[in-house]
Amino acid sequence: MELNKKPWPLATVCGVKERIDARPDFQRPPVWKRGQKQFLIDTVLQNLDIPKLYWRKTGKNPDQYEVVDGQQRLRAIWEFHDGQFRLSSEMDAIDGHTIAGLTYSELPDELRIRFDTYPLDVVIVSDADEDDVRDMFLRLQNGTPLKAQEKRNAMGGKMRDFVKDLATDQFFTSVPFKDSRYTFDLVCAQMTLLELSGKPCDVRNSDLNEMYASNTSFEVNGPTAKKVRRVLSFLKTAFPEKTPELERYNVVSLYVLVSNLFEKFVMTDREQDLKKWFLDFETKRSQDEALPDANRDAELLAYHDVISHSTDNGWSIAKRYDVLSRSFLIAYPGIKQKDNQREFTHEQRMAIFRRDGGRCQVRLKCDGAECSWDNWHADHKIPWSQGGFTVVENGQVACVACNTTKSDS
Repeated sequence: MELNKKPWPLATVCGVKERIDARPDFQRPPVWKRGQKQFLIDTVLQNLDIPKLYWRKTGKNPDQYEVVDGQQRLRAIWEFHDGQFRLSSEMDAIDGHTIAGLTYSELPDELRIRFDTYPLDVVIVSDADEDDVRDMFLRLQNGTPLKAQEKRNAMGGKMRDFVKDLATDQFFTSVPFKDSRYTFDLVCAQMTLLELSGKPCDVRNSDLNEMYASNTSFEVNGPTAKKVRRVLSFLKTAFPEKTPELERYNVVSLYVLVSNLFEKFVMTDREQDLKKWFLDFETKRSQDEALPDANRDAELLAYHDVISHSTDNGWSIAKRYDVLSRSFLIAYPGIKQKDNQREFTHEQRMAIFRRDGGRCQVRLKCDGAECSWDNWHADHKIPWSQGGFTVVENGQVACVACNTTKSDS
C-alpha cells in the first residue's frame, strides 16, 4: 500500500466531483447537520487548517477515486460550491467583508478566490486491497462517534455482504422506521443471528460483532441464508404496504414467530391470517394500555414490560415469542402441524428405492434417470413444509439434479 500526499485546490476538487465516489459501501451515510457544514466553510474562508482527506485510487484515464476518510467534509464543500446552503446568518465578517447568509456565488471575489485556491491536503492511497482499505477506514474513524452497525458495515467477509444485501429486501418498504445509519442492516443482522442460534438469543452489538467475526465465510446461498430470505418473503406478502405497527422490536418478534411456525406448522397461504392476527393483537394491546393497571390483562401487561426496555435481550425476545405464538395459535387452532419426523429412515429409504426401481420419479431435469444407492434423494411427494408425512407412501426416488431444482422452486 502506497500513500502520497498532495495539496488539491478546492476548485479542482469540485471540478472532478464526478470521478470521486464519496460513498463506497463501507462508508456511513451523510450525518453532518447544516451548522457543521457552515462551520467548515468558515474555516476554509478564514484560511485555517482542516484535517487531511484520504482517497483510494481506483482507476486511470481519467483517474477515479473513492473516499476512505473525509466524506462529510467533502460533501459540505461540494454542496456549498453548488449553492445548496448559505453561510450562517451569525457568521462574523472576514477581512472587512460581510459574509453572513451568503451562498458561494454571492461571496466577494476575494473570498471566492480564497475558497477556490484553498489547498486541501489529500492523501492518495494506491496498491491497496479491500481489507487494507477497510482497516484504514476503521483506524481513521477511531475516536469518531461511529455507530456499532456502521463499524460492522466496514468489516470484510461474507456475513457482512449477506446482511448488506438482505437490507435491500422489499420487506423494508413496509416498515415505518427509516434506514438511518444502517438500521435495516442492524435488523437483518439480528434476524440472521437468531436463525443461526435456532432459538431466541441475545442480539446486542457485542453478539453481532462476534457473529460477523466468526462467519467471514458464511454461505450466502446456504440453508440459513435461504431460511432468512424465505421468512422475509412471507412477511412482505403479509404486509405489502407500509404498516405503522411494524416497529423495529415488532419486526424482530415477528421474524422469530414466523421462523418457528415454519418449523412446526404448515404456513402455506397463511400470510393474510398472520396480518389479521397481528393487527388485531396490536389493537387489543393498545386499548389495554389505556386502562388502569388494576384492570389490565396480566399477559399484555407483562408483554408491555418486555418491549419497553432491553428489547435486544434474549430473555425479552423469548417472552415476546411465548406471548405471540400462544395468541396466534389461539386465533387459528386448526392450523395443520407438520410431521415431527422430517428425514426418512434407512428402512424407509430402502423400501422407496426398491419400489421405484432406483429411478427418478420427479423428472424435472431428467427422464427417469437410474440412480445408484449412494447418489439419490428420498423426496416427499407432498412436501414436508406443506404437511406431507414422512411415510413410504409419500416418498419417491429423486436424482440430485431434480430434487435440487424442486427444492429451489
